[in-house]
Amino acid sequence: MANRTDPKTDPIRGTRRVLLGVVTVFLLALFMLWRIENTRVEQLRLELVDRFVPSFEWTLRPLATVGRMVSDFQSYTRVYQQNEELRRELQAMRGWREAALQLEQKNAQLLALNNVRLNPRLTFVTGEVMADSGGPFRRSALVNIGQQDGIRDGAVALDGLGLVGRISGTGERSARILFLTDASSRVPVIVKPSGQRAILSGDNGPLPVLDFLEQTDAIRPGDRVVTAGDGGLFPAEILVGQLVTAPDGRQRVRLAADFRRLHFVRVIRPGPSETVTDPGAIIGPLVSARPQVAAPDGGAEAPAGAAE
Repeated sequence: MANRTDPKTDPIRGTRRVLLGVVTVFLLALFMLWRIENTRVEQLRLELVDRFVPSFEWTLRPLATVGRMVSDFQSYTRVYQQNEELRRELQAMRGWREAALQLEQKNAQLLALNNVRLNPRLTFVTGEVMADSGGPFRRSALVNIGQQDGIRDGAVALDGLGLVGRISGTGERSARILFLTDASSRVPVIVKPSGQRAILSGDNGPLPVLDFLEQTDAIRPGDRVVTAGDGGLFPAEILVGQLVTAPDGRQRVRLAADFRRLHFVRVIRPGPSETVTDPGAIIGPLVSARPQVAAPDGGAEAPAGAAE
């Protein structure tokens, strides 16, 4: 039979049991102390925390250091992932840049082959937005360029991305731009690639409305909206924005221009238009009189084509 050690003759095992019992009783007492809802017990708990917690601060420092190391490692991981994503986007942008350069060269070749003459009268001047005079019933801004810079009413204003509005009121050194979002703004536009024509109407909101669309089923959200050039006020093919469908079902345009960061604008100033002074050039050359044909019997001449 195996020999069994008597607990009375084994001091180590007895000490372990005693320590285990003391620790168990202490933990139970601590648990009960923290569970009792009493004013005096609460005061005792606060005194114990004030006395013993500061002495254990040295044990919390390694834990805080490890926590900071884990947080820094997670931040480093996120930065690394963002860096890799930016690298991929940069590679894609390089591909788009190369495609854009090729398209630009092809466009120049086609223009040269077709002998296309661009309008040399369109020039522009850049101005700084001095004040935003917009309000609940008006969307406009003041710029520091005016009549002395060749600006006149109806001139087109753009930012770095797209159409902003038109000049509505000029002074010697300043002018007012009426935004596309103003309620009195109306601009003829074309939705591409469907070619649908419409009128962009402002309603003092951030997304102007597309009115008078002929075929709404031919357009899709995300289609590009550009100026139509009808009437000669706005040049054609100026980017306005992208088509979106509002929750109410109306077709609206998310403008390409960033009105929140509108600090500088570019105003297109067309040259003087040609004036027609000779009305005959419009009507056409005068019709000459019909030639006279001699009569067979030697009598008086009769006009050609006269009835016999």
